[in-house]
Amino acid sequence: MSAFRYEAINAAGKTLKGVLDADSARAGRSQLRAQGLTPLIVELAAQRSQGERGQRLSLGRKLSQREQAILTRQLASLLIAGLPLSETLTVLSEQGERDYVRELMAAIRSEVVGGHSLANALSQHPKDFPDIYRALVTAGEHTGKLGIVLSRLADYIEQSNALKQKILLAFTYPTVVTLIAFGIVTFLLSYVVPQVANVFTSTKQELPFLTVAMLALSDFVRHWWWAALIAVALIVWIVRGILAQAGPRLAFDRWALTAPLFGKLVRGYNTVRFASTLGILTAAGVPILRALQAAGETLSNRAMRTNIDDAIVRVREGTSLSRALGNTKTFPPVLVHLIRSGEATGDVTTMLDRASEGESRELERRTMFLTSLLEPLLILAMGGVVLVIVLAVMMPIIELNNMVQ
Repeated sequence: MSAFRYEAINAAGKTLKGVLDADSARAGRSQLRAQGLTPLIVELAAQRSQGERGQRLSLGRKLSQREQAILTRQLASLLIAGLPLSETLTVLSEQGERDYVRELMAAIRSEVVGGHSLANALSQHPKDFPDIYRALVTAGEHTGKLGIVLSRLADYIEQSNALKQKILLAFTYPTVVTLIAFGIVTFLLSYVVPQVANVFTSTKQELPFLTVAMLALSDFVRHWWWAALIAVALIVWIVRGILAQAGPRLAFDRWALTAPLFGKLVRGYNTVRFASTLGILTAAGVPILRALQAAGETLSNRAMRTNIDDAIVRVREGTSLSRALGNTKTFPPVLVHLIRSGEATGDVTTMLDRASEGESRELERRTMFLTSLLEPLLILAMGGVVLVIVLAVMMPIIELNNMVQ
């Protein structure tokens, strides 16, 4: 049986939408008529999902991180409870909060009922389920521990989402302060300074250099602001094009790891993702080389990903995981020490989880420290800019007052 999406009208003339299981579209229409409904549309859920995917994604229609975490948690709970995969997907399809979620689950169920593995079914929806997600599902299916892997994957997604939210919230205040400061300075340059300039022009007074420079900047802001926006957009486009190339991107990522303040944030964030993913894979019984390769793909920093490739070569040659990672000189020493302890005790997974939790707390602490440092610096910078503008306006007034006296 396959999943069909339907639209039908009941006796009261109300349009109903939903998903039903049937051997064919004709059988689905028969089911609807038996329920006293007049079918309007009966089509495969997978067909509609694929046919409208471009339109939906162009409008930003896809699984949110919250929905992905909820679906993964529900899927893991039902599988651990012993419910067959097809019935589990049916339950998720019926309980979806949005039409898109229900149709997505129905489409995946159709693929699974048709004989495909869950990982293959998820591969038809790469925007909703990224590569690492599908890799973990594949590992769970191969080891027969799909429920456990999905449960740990749900923990990872929830923790990752919580960490992202904390980082975003920490940088929200500095961002708001920066935008307000930029708006105030723009207002002063485009409105206040020109008003004062008219007074000085009528007196034919020789203006100080600071005032002349400020008037020139004000004139540029009022008449050439569009050119500045175009220049900024052009610079961003050029930089993105350069960083899209492998060589410059690798060089930039290497610099990012050593950048003051932000370098530790980049290193910590990638370490959390690597340790969490590697812990999930080792818990599922995935071979260490394959687990390292999959965990390395979660790293956003290409320099660290290159170091993981070197570590894989060393492990394949017989080097221990802790020594291979230690030789890269990239990951925090705490991670290497904990992995070494796990190798000695035979419980690497627990040590990876501890390393991930510890590095996550350290990342939060560093983020809070950085934002607490940025806030007064931004306020001082804003005050300094306003002070320069005020001085540029007041200096001619003071000189004029001295001439009158």
